[in-house]
Amino acid sequence: MKQSGNFVGSHVHMSKRGSPYLRRAIWLAATIAAFKDPSLSVYYQRKRSEGKSHLTALGHVSRKVVNIIFAVLRDNTPYSPAI
Repeated sequence: MKQSGNFVGSHVHMSKRGSPYLRRAIWLAATIAAFKDPSLSVYYQRKRSEGKSHLTALGHVSRKVVNIIFAVLRDNTPYSPAI
């Protein structure tokens, strides 16, 4: 739920800007990572336990995957999952 002033929105949609091919690649990577990567799996399960739907939880994992990709490219270090 998003709130700004007196406005309370209940339907917030994911942005569809940018490359659809890149968006799909990140989405597919997040789909696998949500069940295979130890730290992202814990994050996915936490979002599910908060009452989020499967696709919403995958959206959250996708954002984490983007942050991980950025950190790997910025620091020029390989990704090593932390539990």
